[in-house]
Amino acid sequence: MAVKLSKGQGISLRKSESDLSEVTIGLGWDIAEEKSGGFLSGLFSAKPAEYDLDVVAMLCGSNGKINDLGQNQAGQVSLKNSDVIFFNNLNHHTGCVRLTGDNRTGAGDGDDEQIIVRLNDLPDKYSSIRFIVQIYEGNKNKQSFGQVKNAFIRAVDRQGHELVRFDLSGSQYQSARSMWFAELVRESGGWHFRAVGEPSDSDSFIHWLRLWV
Repeated sequence: MAVKLSKGQGISLRKSESDLSEVTIGLGWDIAEEKSGGFLSGLFSAKPAEYDLDVVAMLCGSNGKINDLGQNQAGQVSLKNSDVIFFNNLNHHTGCVRLTGDNRTGAGDGDDEQIIVRLNDLPDKYSSIRFIVQIYEGNKNKQSFGQVKNAFIRAVDRQGHELVRFDLSGSQYQSARSMWFAELVRESGGWHFRAVGEPSDSDSFIHWLRLWV
């Protein structure tokens, strides 16, 4: 049975106890149904925008910083082939981290988005992986985590065993539109999974990126 963590708690994931050759970091959520204002209200009101939650992984070095932001031919930051894995950069250049796709509705059971990590093969220069969740265009659409329910992040090993889970709940997240959800930190003999749960009013992972460059 998976260990359920609360904000700030952590647990060691040991190679000797779990198959960390491929770990799935899964994010799931549902959208709370808005109360109807009646037939006429539904007839004339615009259809609300779908909630598009995105999971982002940021690979950091021993200095706690993201050291490779990618560059285009003009030498400008592009985030392509960088240490930031998101919907426009699905695969890390080491082949050890990949985002499986972009779910824009949260429909269905189980994980809505997944990041696959080959922890055993990740080069030693990477000391941690930080996971950010954002509501894409949340400010524009007046959306926040206050309307999101059953949100979670979990780690599953190669054998399909759920190792740890962190559920998003609490009034402190009502107005947040992005969050540093959790992180994996390299330690002797394995990795440490920590539930962070630090919210932000910003609806963009760029807010967090700027803190770590």
